[in-house]
Amino acid sequence: MNKLVGYINRGLAMFTISLSTFLVFCVIWQVISRYVIGKPSTVTDELARYLFMWVALIGAAYTTGLKRHLAIDLLTMKLSGKRKLINEIIIQLAIAAFAFIVLVYGGTNLALKTLATGQVTPALGLEMGFIYFCLPISGALMIFYSAVFGFEKCKQLVSGNTLTADTQQH
Repeated sequence: MNKLVGYINRGLAMFTISLSTFLVFCVIWQVISRYVIGKPSTVTDELARYLFMWVALIGAAYTTGLKRHLAIDLLTMKLSGKRKLINEIIIQLAIAAFAFIVLVYGGTNLALKTLATGQVTPALGLEMGFIYFCLPISGALMIFYSAVFGFEKCKQLVSGNTLTADTQQH
């Protein structure tokens, strides 16, 4: 399972870096076209906005996979042994529930309803529903990571191996 997580992490890193690079070039071209040429590019302006959405959401999933997401772990730091493992499992369940309800369920509904309306972007002519699919994709990735990490914690809890729970870092 760790190999699969590693492959997904590398793929998300490359994808996010590629989108970020393209985003930077769009913004640079936007500045040049606006202030040097005097005719702003509406295509790169709009594209930068949508790329930013994808970079932020897919980057959030990638950060979750690296266990580097924002966390307030005051309670977890004070706990040890079984209680710490149980708390970490509950946290993974909460992350998965949030990702499912807000990102997967809500994002899929948003994308599908937007596709049904036929709404297209003004400059690019893309269907907005496709742009919104970054929500359920990000949510599915977060659920995957939460399931993997939660399963690891459950295995530790069942095996009675609470020492590694006390020494692992978030």
